[in-house]
Amino acid sequence: MSDPAAPKIDGRDMDGRGRGNGRGEWLKRHGKWLIILPPMLYLLVFFLIPFGFALMISFSETAVRVPPFTDILSVSPDWHIHLSLNLGNFQYLFTDEVYGLSYVYSLKTAFFSTVICLLLGYPMAYAIARTSKSTQSVLLLVIILPFWTSFLLRVYALEGIIRETGLLNSALLWLGIIHQPLKIMHTTFAVYLGIIYSYLPFMVLPLFATLEKLDYTLREAAADLGSPPWRVFIDVTLPLSMPGIIAGSMLVFIPAIGEFVIPTLLGGPDNLMIGRVLWDEFFGNRDWPVASAVAIAFLVLLVGPIALYQHYSTKQLEA
Repeated sequence: MSDPAAPKIDGRDMDGRGRGNGRGEWLKRHGKWLIILPPMLYLLVFFLIPFGFALMISFSETAVRVPPFTDILSVSPDWHIHLSLNLGNFQYLFTDEVYGLSYVYSLKTAFFSTVICLLLGYPMAYAIARTSKSTQSVLLLVIILPFWTSFLLRVYALEGIIRETGLLNSALLWLGIIHQPLKIMHTTFAVYLGIIYSYLPFMVLPLFATLEKLDYTLREAAADLGSPPWRVFIDVTLPLSMPGIIAGSMLVFIPAIGEFVIPTLLGGPDNLMIGRVLWDEFFGNRDWPVASAVAIAFLVLLVGPIALYQHYSTKQLEA
């Protein structure tokens, strides 16, 4: 305890309590920036800087050298800086229909995969949220358990199940349900099956986190007022679970639209998604400028609608 008679300098006790209060005020004003700074630095290093390099390469030209593109900035001997931008890479995207078809197919595949994951994941998350705490832990462990193995191994395991000589066809033939193996591998159905199998937990977990916090007395109140179960779900449960629906849909849609492994291993030549196009341009054709233009155009087309959707969804939830 400080002495009341202790001398003070600028209104602060000599025992240092004033210094402590000053530190607390500084933390109160600037503490939020200390929390925000690490993820901002992470995004700067691993997103913005690589994005800047990709944007720079997209305006360059292909060259037979390492790395295989020209410099867009050059300095002459008299110290004049020359900027050379090649817009032909972006123009090329509109002349070759492969890029447009891959964009459309990627959007369609990701959209319908997200819808199917939502239709499957919502009842699962709702059922888990209504069980006891001990049962919830077991069920959540079952959902998270596949993440303990490699993503590539899980896709290979699915391939071993659905191929013509795989477990599924062998079991159906043994039971006499079919008389010849089903053609599942290298089809669109196999791509959907792989994406849904791989990303369904990303839909279930955010939905469970939202549904588990719902006040179920609101449902009881709506039922007491005469609403049938389906009406209670539409008017009460569904609107309150919208944050989980949005979060789960984004977690499934965004990685699914750029998926490369699943279409390559399970899909056929007609299942050309944008991830495979980028791989072919970078490592097959070694045309880095065109590949960078494809990536930049894809990012602009994807981030814009998602940002608008997230903005209006947030405003709707706040209202």
